[in-house]
Amino acid sequence: MTANGGMLAIFEARDDTVDAINALRAAGLKRMTVYMPAPDHEIEHALHEPKSPVRLFTLVGGLTGAATGFALPTWTSLDWPLVTGGKPVISLPAWVIIAFELTVLFGALSTVLGLFILNRWPYRKPLIIYDGSFTADRFGIHVDPPAESAARARDILNQAGAAEIRESRGEVTSAS
Repeated sequence: MTANGGMLAIFEARDDTVDAINALRAAGLKRMTVYMPAPDHEIEHALHEPKSPVRLFTLVGGLTGAATGFALPTWTSLDWPLVTGGKPVISLPAWVIIAFELTVLFGALSTVLGLFILNRWPYRKPLIIYDGSFTADRFGIHVDPPAESAARARDILNQAGAAEIRESRGEVTSAS
């Protein structure tokens, strides 16, 4: 990390932003935050983000819910059997609805839990730097290079066509 907390480059065009991301990644600077007015496939592709592991939380939660949905009524029926009309005590087809509902419930709750865990929420540190124009028409890249690569990162951002480059020192700054 740099002593100055990083730099924010503001771009007016998506293509310049993609070029800057590719150049920063080629220079070995892979940790960056990109701001954009709307989701963009080209920018997401340039970032090379790995697939989110949240889906594993959903899978484990769903399988746990399904197992619970079958185990709970089975245990209840074995502990307090209610034999009526010669029907079996353990009747799995009757418990499919319970298993389905618990699969959905546990899957949804574990997805939310996975989001909180993997995003480290609640996040106690404020945003380092942000510009309100990112919600309208501009793109931004916040990069926090090592001290020896700060000048190289600034050159890459300038060559890519950054309209403005701001430096942050770890404080919260916001421009409207």
